[in-house]
Amino acid sequence: MRLLHLIGSADPAGGGPIENVRQMASIYREQGVEANVITLDPPDAPAFKNFPLEARSAGKTYGGNYGYCPELIPWLKRHHHQYDCVIVNGIWQFHSYACWRALRNANTPYVVFTHGMLDPWFKRKYPLKHLKKWLYWPWGEYRVLRDAKFVVFTSAEERNLAAHSFWLYKANPLVVGYGTRVPEFDRETLRQKFFGEHPKLKGKRLAIFVGRIHPKKGCDILIQAFQRTLAQHPDWHLLIVGPDQVGWQAHLERMSATLGIADRITWPGMLRDERKWSALAASEVFALPSHQENFGIVVAEALACGIPVLISNQVNIWREIEHDKAGIVDEDTLEGATNILSAWDRLPNHQRAAMKINARQCFDRNFDLEHNATLFIETLRSLIQKNYPADA
Repeated sequence: MRLLHLIGSADPAGGGPIENVRQMASIYREQGVEANVITLDPPDAPAFKNFPLEARSAGKTYGGNYGYCPELIPWLKRHHHQYDCVIVNGIWQFHSYACWRALRNANTPYVVFTHGMLDPWFKRKYPLKHLKKWLYWPWGEYRVLRDAKFVVFTSAEERNLAAHSFWLYKANPLVVGYGTRVPEFDRETLRQKFFGEHPKLKGKRLAIFVGRIHPKKGCDILIQAFQRTLAQHPDWHLLIVGPDQVGWQAHLERMSATLGIADRITWPGMLRDERKWSALAASEVFALPSHQENFGIVVAEALACGIPVLISNQVNIWREIEHDKAGIVDEDTLEGATNILSAWDRLPNHQRAAMKINARQCFDRNFDLEHNATLFIETLRSLIQKNYPADA
Protein backbone atom coordinates (compact mmCIF):
# COMPACT_ATOMS: atom_id res chain seq x y z
CA MET A 1 0.00 0.00 0.00
CA ARG A 2 1.28 3.45 -0.95
CA LEU A 3 0.05 6.53 0.92
CA LEU A 4 0.56 10.23 0.36
CA HIS A 5 0.33 12.65 3.28
CA LEU A 6 -0.50 16.29 2.53
CA ILE A 7 0.24 18.67 5.40
CA GLY A 8 0.88 22.38 5.80
CA SER A 9 4.37 22.07 7.23
CA ALA A 10 6.95 19.53 8.35
CA ASP A 11 8.23 21.93 11.02
CA PRO A 12 8.12 20.10 14.38
CA ALA A 13 7.12 23.35 16.06
CA GLY A 14 3.73 22.84 14.43
CA GLY A 15 2.84 20.39 17.18
CA GLY A 16 0.80 17.20 17.14
CA PRO A 17 -0.14 16.65 13.46
CA ILE A 18 3.38 16.54 12.07
CA GLU A 19 4.68 14.74 15.17
CA ASN A 20 2.12 12.01 14.53
CA VAL A 21 3.24 11.67 10.90
CA ARG A 22 6.85 11.41 12.07
CA GLN A 23 6.00 8.71 14.59
CA MET A 24 3.95 6.79 12.03
CA ALA A 25 7.07 6.31 9.89
CA SER A 26 8.39 3.27 11.77
CA ILE A 27 4.92 1.72 11.99
CA TYR A 28 4.45 2.13 8.25
CA ARG A 29 7.71 0.28 7.65
CA GLU A 30 6.68 -2.52 10.01
CA GLN A 31 3.31 -2.82 8.25
CA GLY A 32 4.81 -2.83 4.75
CA VAL A 33 3.35 0.57 3.88
CA GLU A 34 5.20 3.10 1.72
CA ALA A 35 4.34 6.68 2.61
CA ASN A 36 5.43 10.03 1.16
CA VAL A 37 4.82 13.55 2.46
CA ILE A 38 4.20 16.79 0.57
CA THR A 39 4.08 20.10 2.42
CA LEU A 40 3.65 23.81 1.73
CA ASP A 41 7.12 24.53 3.14
CA PRO A 42 9.78 26.14 0.93
CA PRO A 43 11.93 23.56 -0.87
CA ASP A 44 14.96 24.26 1.34
CA ALA A 45 13.06 24.01 4.64
CA PRO A 46 15.33 22.65 7.43
CA ALA A 47 12.50 20.37 8.55
CA PHE A 48 13.10 18.08 5.56
CA LYS A 49 16.55 17.14 6.85
CA ASN A 50 16.47 13.79 8.64
CA PHE A 51 12.70 13.51 8.19
CA PRO A 52 11.83 9.80 8.64
CA LEU A 53 9.70 9.65 5.48
CA GLU A 54 10.35 10.86 1.96
CA ALA A 55 9.15 14.45 2.21
CA ARG A 56 9.33 17.41 -0.12
CA SER A 57 7.83 20.80 -0.89
CA ALA A 58 4.82 21.20 -3.16
CA GLY A 59 6.51 24.23 -4.71
CA LYS A 60 6.50 27.99 -4.34
CA THR A 61 3.57 29.31 -2.30
CA TYR A 62 1.73 32.63 -2.10
CA GLY A 63 -0.86 34.13 0.22
CA GLY A 64 0.88 33.85 3.58
CA ASN A 65 -0.20 31.07 5.89
CA TYR A 66 -2.87 29.82 3.44
CA GLY A 67 -0.07 28.67 1.16
CA TYR A 68 -1.57 28.88 -2.32
CA CYS A 69 0.65 26.68 -4.48
CA PRO A 70 -0.14 26.70 -8.23
CA GLU A 71 1.96 23.56 -8.78
CA LEU A 72 0.12 21.31 -6.35
CA ILE A 73 -3.15 20.58 -8.18
CA PRO A 74 -1.44 19.70 -11.51
CA TRP A 75 1.05 17.50 -9.65
CA LEU A 76 -1.72 15.63 -7.83
CA LYS A 77 -3.62 15.09 -11.09
CA ARG A 78 -0.52 13.63 -12.71
CA HIS A 79 0.62 11.45 -9.82
CA HIS A 80 -2.39 10.47 -7.71
CA HIS A 81 -2.64 7.11 -9.48
CA GLN A 82 0.71 6.18 -7.94
CA TYR A 83 -0.93 6.14 -4.49
CA ASP A 84 -3.64 3.99 -2.99
CA CYS A 85 -4.92 6.77 -0.73
CA VAL A 86 -4.17 10.41 0.04
CA ILE A 87 -4.30 11.57 3.67
CA VAL A 88 -5.02 15.26 4.23
CA ASN A 89 -3.67 16.48 7.55
CA GLY A 90 -5.45 19.66 8.62
CA ILE A 91 -7.74 22.10 6.85
CA TRP A 92 -7.92 25.86 6.19
CA GLN A 93 -4.82 25.76 4.00
CA PHE A 94 -4.46 25.24 0.28
CA HIS A 95 -3.33 21.62 0.45
CA SER A 96 -6.81 20.41 1.51
CA TYR A 97 -8.62 22.32 -1.24
CA ALA A 98 -5.99 21.22 -3.79
CA CYS A 99 -6.63 17.59 -2.89
CA TRP A 100 -10.36 18.00 -3.44
CA ARG A 101 -9.84 19.78 -6.78
CA ALA A 102 -7.47 17.11 -8.04
CA LEU A 103 -9.26 13.99 -6.75
CA ARG A 104 -12.98 14.80 -6.76
CA ASN A 105 -13.50 12.88 -10.01
CA ALA A 106 -10.67 10.37 -9.56
CA ASN A 107 -10.74 6.82 -8.24
CA THR A 108 -7.99 7.49 -5.72
CA PRO A 109 -9.70 8.03 -2.35
CA TYR A 110 -8.69 10.64 0.16
CA VAL A 111 -9.36 10.96 3.87
CA VAL A 112 -9.11 14.07 6.05
CA PHE A 113 -7.82 14.53 9.58
CA THR A 114 -9.29 17.83 10.79
CA HIS A 115 -7.01 17.87 13.87
CA GLY A 116 -9.51 19.85 15.92
CA MET A 117 -9.73 22.67 13.40
CA LEU A 118 -13.54 22.50 13.44
CA ASP A 119 -13.84 23.02 17.19
CA PRO A 120 -16.56 25.62 17.97
CA TRP A 121 -14.15 27.25 20.44
CA PHE A 122 -12.53 29.05 17.51
CA LYS A 123 -15.91 30.47 16.52
CA ARG A 124 -16.44 31.88 20.02
CA LYS A 125 -12.89 33.13 20.51
CA TYR A 126 -12.28 34.64 17.06
CA PRO A 127 -15.69 35.67 15.63
CA LEU A 128 -14.20 37.85 12.89
CA LYS A 129 -11.89 35.08 11.71
CA HIS A 130 -14.84 32.72 11.80
CA LEU A 131 -16.81 35.09 9.57
CA LYS A 132 -13.95 35.08 7.05
CA LYS A 133 -13.92 31.28 7.17
CA TRP A 134 -17.67 31.27 6.53
CA LEU A 135 -17.06 33.09 3.25
CA TYR A 136 -14.60 30.36 2.26
CA TRP A 137 -16.43 27.38 3.76
CA PRO A 138 -19.22 26.66 1.17
CA TRP A 139 -16.88 26.43 -1.81
CA GLY A 140 -13.79 25.29 0.09
CA GLU A 141 -13.63 23.08 3.16
CA TYR A 142 -17.30 22.08 3.08
CA ARG A 143 -16.73 20.32 -0.23
CA VAL A 144 -13.38 18.91 0.93
CA LEU A 145 -15.11 17.16 3.85
CA ARG A 146 -18.28 16.26 1.97
CA ASP A 147 -16.40 14.31 -0.71
CA ALA A 148 -13.77 12.67 1.51
CA LYS A 149 -14.21 8.94 1.94
CA PHE A 150 -13.74 9.49 5.65
CA VAL A 151 -13.30 12.51 7.86
CA VAL A 152 -11.15 11.16 10.65
CA PHE A 153 -11.61 12.32 14.24
CA THR A 154 -9.32 11.28 17.05
CA SER A 155 -12.05 11.14 19.68
CA ALA A 156 -15.83 11.03 19.87
CA GLU A 157 -15.65 14.43 21.56
CA GLU A 158 -13.93 15.96 18.53
CA ARG A 159 -16.45 14.36 16.15
CA ASN A 160 -19.40 15.72 18.11
CA LEU A 161 -17.97 19.22 18.41
CA ALA A 162 -17.10 19.46 14.71
CA ALA A 163 -20.74 19.22 13.68
CA HIS A 164 -21.49 22.52 15.46
CA SER A 165 -18.97 24.84 13.82
CA PHE A 166 -20.92 25.46 10.59
CA TRP A 167 -24.57 24.73 9.91
CA LEU A 168 -23.68 23.67 6.35
CA TYR A 169 -21.89 20.44 7.22
CA LYS A 170 -21.72 17.00 5.68
CA ALA A 171 -19.11 14.35 6.36
CA ASN A 172 -18.63 10.62 6.72
CA PRO A 173 -17.05 10.52 10.20
CA LEU A 174 -14.63 7.92 11.43
CA VAL A 175 -13.29 7.96 14.99
CA VAL A 176 -9.79 6.49 15.16
CA GLY A 177 -7.78 6.37 18.34
CA TYR A 178 -4.74 8.61 18.31
CA GLY A 179 -1.63 8.41 20.39
CA THR A 180 2.11 8.34 20.55
CA ARG A 181 5.01 5.93 20.59
CA VAL A 182 7.31 6.05 23.57
CA PRO A 183 10.92 4.90 23.32
CA GLU A 184 12.29 2.46 25.84
CA PHE A 185 14.15 4.38 28.51
CA ASP A 186 15.31 4.21 32.09
CA ARG A 187 13.48 6.98 33.92
CA GLU A 188 16.14 7.45 36.58
CA THR A 189 18.88 7.83 33.95
CA LEU A 190 16.82 10.47 32.16
CA ARG A 191 16.09 12.25 35.45
CA GLN A 192 19.78 12.53 36.16
CA LYS A 193 20.43 13.79 32.64
CA PHE A 194 17.86 16.56 33.11
CA PHE A 195 19.21 17.63 36.48
CA GLY A 196 22.72 17.54 35.04
CA GLU A 197 21.60 20.20 32.55
CA HIS A 198 19.58 22.09 35.20
CA PRO A 199 21.46 21.59 38.47
CA LYS A 200 19.57 24.40 40.24
CA LEU A 201 16.38 22.35 39.92
CA LYS A 202 17.73 19.24 41.57
CA GLY A 203 15.62 18.35 44.58
CA LYS A 204 12.65 20.41 43.35
CA ARG A 205 9.16 19.07 42.76
CA LEU A 206 8.44 19.92 39.14
CA ALA A 207 5.13 20.69 37.47
CA ILE A 208 5.61 20.67 33.69
CA PHE A 209 3.76 22.23 30.77
CA VAL A 210 4.74 21.07 27.29
CA GLY A 211 3.32 22.71 24.17
CA ARG A 212 3.28 25.81 22.05
CA ILE A 213 3.44 28.99 24.13
CA HIS A 214 0.14 30.31 22.82
CA PRO A 215 -2.94 31.96 24.41
CA LYS A 216 -5.01 28.93 23.43
CA LYS A 217 -2.96 26.75 25.76
CA GLY A 218 -3.84 28.66 28.94
CA CYS A 219 -0.24 29.38 29.96
CA ASP A 220 -1.32 32.65 31.61
CA ILE A 221 -3.88 31.04 33.90
CA LEU A 222 -1.42 28.24 34.67
CA ILE A 223 1.13 30.78 35.91
CA GLN A 224 -1.46 32.63 37.97
CA ALA A 225 -2.80 29.38 39.42
CA PHE A 226 0.73 28.23 40.23
CA GLN A 227 1.34 31.48 42.13
CA ARG A 228 -1.83 30.88 44.15
CA THR A 229 -1.09 27.26 45.00
CA LEU A 230 2.11 25.28 44.52
CA ALA A 231 4.38 28.33 44.57
CA GLN A 232 3.40 28.79 48.23
CA HIS A 233 5.72 25.83 48.91
CA PRO A 234 9.44 26.53 48.32
CA ASP A 235 10.16 23.07 46.88
CA TRP A 236 7.82 23.45 43.86
CA HIS A 237 9.00 24.74 40.45
CA LEU A 238 7.20 25.20 37.13
CA LEU A 239 8.67 24.17 33.77
CA ILE A 240 7.13 25.75 30.67
CA VAL A 241 8.54 23.82 27.72
CA GLY A 242 7.80 24.74 24.11
CA PRO A 243 8.34 27.15 21.22
CA ASP A 244 7.27 30.79 21.53
CA GLN A 245 5.41 30.86 18.22
CA VAL A 246 3.50 34.13 18.66
CA GLY A 247 5.92 36.14 20.82
CA TRP A 248 3.86 35.68 23.97
CA GLN A 249 6.63 34.50 26.30
CA ALA A 250 7.90 38.00 27.11
CA HIS A 251 4.42 38.98 28.32
CA LEU A 252 4.22 35.84 30.45
CA GLU A 253 7.64 36.48 31.94
CA ARG A 254 6.59 40.02 32.91
CA MET A 255 3.44 38.57 34.48
CA SER A 256 5.57 36.12 36.45
CA ALA A 257 7.78 38.95 37.70
CA THR A 258 4.75 40.99 38.75
CA LEU A 259 3.43 37.99 40.66
CA GLY A 260 6.80 37.58 42.35
CA ILE A 261 7.49 34.08 40.98
CA ALA A 262 9.87 34.75 38.08
CA ASP A 263 12.56 32.68 39.82
CA ARG A 264 10.14 29.78 40.24
CA ILE A 265 9.64 29.24 36.49
CA THR A 266 12.10 27.85 33.93
CA TRP A 267 11.66 28.32 30.17
CA PRO A 268 13.90 25.78 28.38
CA GLY A 269 12.35 26.39 24.95
CA MET A 270 11.36 23.58 22.63
CA LEU A 271 12.78 20.21 23.66
CA ARG A 272 12.83 17.21 21.36
CA ASP A 273 13.64 13.55 21.62
CA GLU A 274 15.73 12.56 24.66
CA ARG A 275 15.76 16.08 26.14
CA LYS A 276 11.96 16.18 26.12
CA TRP A 277 11.70 12.73 27.70
CA SER A 278 14.24 13.68 30.34
CA ALA A 279 12.21 16.75 31.31
CA LEU A 280 9.08 14.63 31.60
CA ALA A 281 10.92 11.95 33.59
CA ALA A 282 12.09 14.58 36.07
CA SER A 283 8.60 15.96 36.64
CA GLU A 284 6.00 14.99 39.23
CA VAL A 285 2.92 16.19 37.41
CA PHE A 286 1.88 17.55 33.99
CA ALA A 287 -0.40 20.61 33.66
CA LEU A 288 -2.35 21.81 30.62
CA PRO A 289 -5.35 24.10 31.34
CA SER A 290 -5.92 24.56 27.60
CA HIS A 291 -8.90 26.44 26.16
CA GLN A 292 -8.98 24.09 23.18
CA GLU A 293 -7.07 20.91 22.56
CA ASN A 294 -8.11 18.42 19.91
CA PHE A 295 -6.11 15.59 21.40
CA GLY A 296 -2.87 16.61 23.03
CA ILE A 297 -0.08 14.21 22.11
CA VAL A 298 1.95 15.68 24.97
CA VAL A 299 -0.81 14.56 27.36
CA ALA A 300 -0.42 11.01 26.07
CA GLU A 301 3.36 11.29 26.36
CA ALA A 302 3.07 12.33 30.00
CA LEU A 303 0.74 9.42 30.71
CA ALA A 304 3.19 7.04 29.05
CA CYS A 305 5.83 8.22 31.51
CA GLY A 306 3.49 7.48 34.41
CA ILE A 307 2.91 11.16 35.09
CA PRO A 308 -0.60 12.20 36.17
CA VAL A 309 -2.11 15.00 34.09
CA LEU A 310 -3.92 18.09 35.35
CA ILE A 311 -6.00 19.30 32.42
CA SER A 312 -9.05 21.32 31.46
CA ASN A 313 -12.23 19.79 30.12
CA GLN A 314 -11.44 21.47 26.80
CA VAL A 315 -8.81 18.80 26.10
CA ASN A 316 -10.87 16.37 24.06
CA ILE A 317 -9.55 13.25 25.79
CA TRP A 318 -10.51 14.47 29.26
CA ARG A 319 -13.23 11.85 29.62
CA GLU A 320 -10.71 9.01 29.24
CA ILE A 321 -8.41 10.67 31.78
CA GLU A 322 -11.21 11.13 34.28
CA HIS A 323 -12.62 7.64 33.76
CA ASP A 324 -9.24 5.99 34.38
CA LYS A 325 -8.40 8.26 37.34
CA ALA A 326 -5.19 9.20 35.56
CA GLY A 327 -5.38 12.88 36.41
CA ILE A 328 -7.58 15.74 37.55
CA VAL A 329 -9.96 17.70 35.31
CA ASP A 330 -11.67 21.08 35.71
CA GLU A 331 -12.80 24.13 33.73
CA ASP A 332 -10.42 26.14 31.50
CA THR A 333 -10.56 29.14 33.85
CA LEU A 334 -8.26 30.57 36.49
CA GLU A 335 -10.49 29.02 39.12
CA GLY A 336 -10.36 25.66 37.34
CA ALA A 337 -6.57 25.77 36.96
CA THR A 338 -6.27 26.70 40.63
CA ASN A 339 -8.52 23.79 41.55
CA ILE A 340 -6.52 21.14 39.71
CA LEU A 341 -3.19 22.29 41.16
CA SER A 342 -4.66 22.55 44.67
CA ALA A 343 -6.30 19.13 44.35
CA TRP A 344 -2.98 17.54 43.43
CA ASP A 345 -1.25 19.28 46.32
CA ARG A 346 -3.85 17.99 48.78
CA LEU A 347 -3.70 14.35 47.68
CA PRO A 348 -2.11 12.01 50.18
CA ASN A 349 1.01 10.19 48.99
CA HIS A 350 -0.71 6.85 48.45
CA GLN A 351 -3.30 8.43 46.14
CA ARG A 352 -0.58 10.17 44.15
CA ALA A 353 1.21 6.84 43.78
CA ALA A 354 -2.00 5.16 42.61
CA MET A 355 -2.64 7.91 40.07
CA LYS A 356 0.84 7.41 38.61
CA ILE A 357 0.05 3.75 38.02
CA ASN A 358 -3.32 4.72 36.52
CA ALA A 359 -1.58 7.16 34.18
CA ARG A 360 0.46 4.45 32.48
CA GLN A 361 -2.51 2.08 32.35
CA CYS A 362 -4.63 4.81 30.76
CA PHE A 363 -1.98 5.28 28.08
CA ASP A 364 -1.75 1.56 27.35
CA ARG A 365 -5.53 1.25 27.16
CA ASN A 366 -6.28 4.29 25.01
CA PHE A 367 -3.30 6.04 23.47
CA ASP A 368 -0.75 3.49 22.35
CA LEU A 369 0.06 4.58 18.80
CA GLU A 370 1.10 1.16 17.54
CA HIS A 371 -2.28 -0.35 18.39
CA ASN A 372 -4.33 2.58 17.09
CA ALA A 373 -2.22 3.02 13.95
CA THR A 374 -2.61 -0.65 13.08
CA LEU A 375 -6.39 -0.28 13.23
CA PHE A 376 -6.21 2.81 11.01
CA ILE A 377 -4.01 1.06 8.45
CA GLU A 378 -6.41 -1.90 8.39
CA THR A 379 -9.28 0.54 7.78
CA LEU A 380 -7.42 2.07 4.84
CA ARG A 381 -6.64 -1.35 3.39
CA SER A 382 -10.29 -2.28 3.61
CA LEU A 383 -11.27 1.00 1.96
CA ILE A 384 -8.84 0.44 -0.89
CA GLN A 385 -9.43 -3.27 -1.49
CA LYS A 386 -13.21 -3.42 -1.18
CA ASN A 387 -14.48 -0.17 -2.59
CA TYR A 388 -11.95 2.20 -4.10
CA PRO A 389 -9.18 0.57 -6.12
CA ALA A 390 -6.58 3.03 -7.34
CA ASP A 391 -6.54 4.03 -10.99
CA ALA A 392 -4.64 1.67 -13.24
